[in-house]
Amino acid sequence: MPESVLSLEELSDLHSSREFIQLLRSKSVDVRRIRAAVEYENELEKLQVELVKMQRWVQEEGKRIAVVFEGRDAAGKGGTIRRFTEYLNPRAMRVVALPKPTDEEAGQWYFQRYMRQLPNRGEIVFFDRSWYNRAVVEPVNGFCTQEQYERFMRQVPEFEHMLVEDGVVLVKFWFSISKGIQSARIEARRKNPLKQWKLSPLDGKAEALWDSYTRYKEMMFGRTHTSFSPWIIVQANNKRKARLESIRYVLSILAYTGKKDAGVSLLPDPNVVMRFHRAAPKVD
Repeated sequence: MPESVLSLEELSDLHSSREFIQLLRSKSVDVRRIRAAVEYENELEKLQVELVKMQRWVQEEGKRIAVVFEGRDAAGKGGTIRRFTEYLNPRAMRVVALPKPTDEEAGQWYFQRYMRQLPNRGEIVFFDRSWYNRAVVEPVNGFCTQEQYERFMRQVPEFEHMLVEDGVVLVKFWFSISKGIQSARIEARRKNPLKQWKLSPLDGKAEALWDSYTRYKEMMFGRTHTSFSPWIIVQANNKRKARLESIRYVLSILAYTGKKDAGVSLLPDPNVVMRFHRAAPKVD
């Protein structure tokens, strides 16, 4: 048996946490990494309990919640959405990740296919990329004309104002990662057969188009960050912190039943999650 493997016999002989730590060290296991992983899972579980309470409140009160996840390829959007939705009732929750528009959809008003996906009463919808494809991905990759881009940028604040005015709670996350982290994550996907489904033709261009993505991202923030629909920046180089703090942020802005009895802090770390402002530290 490899030296790093813990046997059932060894585990059954343990009588205290100190003995367990000593055993891990004798096997050359990084105790700090194990402790960090356990603490993360414990914190995540407590936050997911609050998400379940929050969803019940959404259903009972007929609220409509839309959470938009944007960011560069490999920023961790999909993994975070999975942690949000892991224990939620699927009958009152949807994840929307729309494919390339059909020919029919391409001839419609740009927002039309997204309007069909907006939350109904008592429902939460998570957008794994959204209408903001036209603000960054499409112009960077030449998938829309300059006229289409400009029309979108003029219309999107009005579109979102109508949603918020009608009672939709709209949260817009931008997951921010550094160039080195993105490169490492894309390479890890290529090497892992279980994650290769995540690769897209755009991933291969991501590094070469880094500066173009940055330019369009900054224009998007400057023209679509509003008081009624702000951009929330998530520092996502650390996946675990990004997941925990984005969940914490959503919980912090909703006055759901049972919130005051939460067994976990609902105050997001301002070094991880923050409203966009021009002087904010930037990694991407």
